[in-house]
Amino acid sequence: MLVVMKKSVTDEQLTDIKQYLVDRDFDFHQSTGADRVILGVIGDTHNINQEALRQQPGVLEIFKIPDEE
Repeated sequence: MLVVMKKSVTDEQLTDIKQYLVDRDFDFHQSTGADRVILGVIGDTHNINQEALRQQPGVLEIFKIPDEE
């Protein structure tokens, strides 16, 4: 799963999102570009509440990685 942050995300909001993931036993890889931060969520994301995550301040969009057939 990829969590794309808004360009306007604050350091506090980013910290809160990372803590949200850690509290739910996920790890993540942070990719910081020139304009945007993307978090690659590591773990079994099948049961994560995507809508709750999407509603967190600073989150722009969430992309699920499709299962292989």
